[in-house]
Amino acid sequence: MYTLRTIIVSAALLVAAMPTLSMAEGIDSLKKFYNSTQSISAKFHQVVTDTKGQKIQDVFGEMVIKRPNQFRWDYKKPFEQQLVSDGKQVWLYDIELAQVTTRQLSKALSASPAALLAGGEDLEKNFNLANLSREDNLDWVSALSKDADSGFSNIAIAFKGNQLQQMELVDSFGHLTKIVFTDVKPNPNINAKLFLFKVPQGVDVLVE
Repeated sequence: MYTLRTIIVSAALLVAAMPTLSMAEGIDSLKKFYNSTQSISAKFHQVVTDTKGQKIQDVFGEMVIKRPNQFRWDYKKPFEQQLVSDGKQVWLYDIELAQVTTRQLSKALSASPAALLAGGEDLEKNFNLANLSREDNLDWVSALSKDADSGFSNIAIAFKGNQLQQMELVDSFGHLTKIVFTDVKPNPNINAKLFLFKVPQGVDVLVE
């Protein structure tokens, strides 16, 4: 079964395009997002489809990010998982399986979608950026990882102005992950404790 854990752990997380007349806006919007957004919170709806277009996952949740490199994604429906980074370590807690997977952020982030949203100032060091064009009144940018082992063949992010709207990811199996963000709040005050993870008693811990 293609699980949420496979999507997240393989690249530590968590992403396509503006009308032809506005093709230049994608990269500009991404850079404006970086310059103006030090933290962000949002609700999200994530859908994964296979190569035949059949839905294999449909989940809802909430996320918070504080740059650089701190983030928390809480998957709440239909099952609970938590993805947490304190800036040094990443934890994925599967509540149903009573299992925590952890790895060093330096091993997980440079090639992942999380690097695009929560990363530091070296965005173009890790990704090749290109503007995309779609007739949906959004600014899309393609981000291709320079790491051949990133687990994703394509990542795209959509903005409206400098506000995050959507992400699309195609993994090495051809599965398409679409994430739509709602209730997006730029630069909220975020409690630092949200990015601290304490392993619950009695759960298995896997170190990658």
